[in-house]
Order: sequence, then structure tokens, then C-alpha cells
Amino acid sequence: MPTAAPDSKHRDVAEFLTFLAKERNDSPHTVKAYGRDLALFTVFCDEYYGGAAWTWAGVDRLAMRSFMGSLQRNGLAKRSVARAVSALRTFYRFLSGRRGLEVNPARGVRLPRLEKRLPAFLDRSQVEELFRFAETLAQSGEFQGVRDLALLETLYATGMRLSELAGLNLADVDLVSDQAKARGKGKKERLLPLGSYAVRALRRYYRARDQLLGPLPAGKGDRRAVFLSARGARLAPRSIQAIVRRYFAALGRERGLTTHSLRHSFATHLLDAGADLRAVQELLGHSSLSTTQVYTHTSVDRLKKVYQQAHPRA
Repeated sequence: MPTAAPDSKHRDVAEFLTFLAKERNDSPHTVKAYGRDLALFTVFCDEYYGGAAWTWAGVDRLAMRSFMGSLQRNGLAKRSVARAVSALRTFYRFLSGRRGLEVNPARGVRLPRLEKRLPAFLDRSQVEELFRFAETLAQSGEFQGVRDLALLETLYATGMRLSELAGLNLADVDLVSDQAKARGKGKKERLLPLGSYAVRALRRYYRARDQLLGPLPAGKGDRRAVFLSARGARLAPRSIQAIVRRYFAALGRERGLTTHSLRHSFATHLLDAGADLRAVQELLGHSSLSTTQVYTHTSVDRLKKVYQQAHPRA
């Protein structure tokens, strides 16, 4: 078996991660996760082959299945194991195109069966309760309350991902045409409509934002970002998560709910109201319709409960 120096393996992985980031435009989260998976696989192969020299071409399906088994024994969830195999499949396809490698031991490996998880979401009455509470806090006119209402309204009105909201710039929001530009996975852009409630909340917040930034010296404060901290810095994703959690907790709704739950609520309520599945797919920025279809299960579940409660011969 031909040998490959450890440095060449690291170069292969580094070149692959650069390909994902620069050519395929994968998200930083995906690139980081795939890099972590490949690092684990490299360490596993070093141990599996007893310290002897090994090559990418020499890895077989038995080694791949053993790798999966080691991940599960170490407590990784089935989804994480499936992602690791997906990372290896993609890596071997990359090696085939760039190095002429003819084998892909990850191709024929059967993925662990994943349990279907229905996303947690708020029903319409809970959404109304959330916004009544946020509106009450915003009425004081204090920066934090006004900002939080605009943030929550934007999340629910557009169905944006957390990372998309955190990266939102003033230039991305058009309050005249009531729309916002989101940069999703793979740096793909999409235009999203803003509802009247979100537009009204954003206009009020922009006035508070201008008052916050006005007294700050030049070079202080992020004047590009939409959502800012009380010190004028762009809100980080973790800060946004903390804000949303605080509102859920205040209403006693925090169990099982996350910032992403507002995105789930957005999709579920659209489908409940008869929106076209493909239109919802575009709004969410899903590349595959099957990803969006999980929300139809949520809607059907809800309709079944209504039927059981309301139909005289259910």
C-alpha cells in the first residue's frame, strides 16, 4: 500500500475545507463541523491501523463502520454520526476530483436511522401573548425594550435564522418596500417580506438607535448593523439567544423553546393558513423541499387534535 505522510493528509483536509468555504460557499458552521469530523477520523485511523502508515485510498468500509461505532460508543448522537459520514463522503468526492482517487469507502455505509423530530413552536395565542408582553415593555421608550420588540417582530415576520438576523445590516432592510435581505447558508441571498407590525417596530427602533449612536465618538459603535447592544456594538448570536430566552422565561414558555422556535412558528402558521409549500421553502431558504415538509407534519398533527376535539364522530 502506498504511504502518505501525515503532513500530506493535513494538507488534503486543509485544501478540502478551503474548497468548502471559498468555492462551495458553505457556512462557517458547516466548514468547522466537517473539519472536526475529519480530525476525529484521522485520529481514529491512526489508532485503527496501529500506528502503521495508511492512506485515504487504503481505508475500507470495515474501517468506516468501525469509525461510526466508535463515535456512537463515545456518546455522539445519531445525527452527529450521520453528519460525520456525510463529511467523509464529500471529502472522498473531493479527493476523486482533485487527486483522481477511485474509491469512496463512505459511499456504501448505511447511515444510522434518524428519529424524526418535530420542531417546537408557539401557537397563535402564545405568539400574541409574547408580543403583547414585548409591546408593554417597549412602551416605556427605553432602548432595550424598543429594540427587543423590533428584534422579535423581525424574527417572526421573516422566519430568519439566528445567524441571518445577527448579520443583518441597515442596507439590507428597506422599510419603503417592506422587505429585508437575508444571507443564508452557502451565502445565498433571498428577499423576505416584512409585515406591517415589524416595519412599525423597526421604525420606532431606528429612532432609538440613532439616539444611542448620536453621542458616540467617531469610530465607536457599529453603524452598519441593525441590532445593537446598549453600548452600540452589533448583537452577537448568543446575545440574541439570551434576549429571546428572557422573553420566553417571563411568559413561562421557555421549556423546549429556542430562538429557532420563532422560525418554526413562522413556517407552521403560514402552512396552517394554506400557504404553498414551495413558497414557504423559498422564504425559509431551504435547498430541499423535504426539509420544509417537516412543518406539514406539525400542521397535520395540530389539525388532527382540532378534529378529535371538534368532530362529533371523531
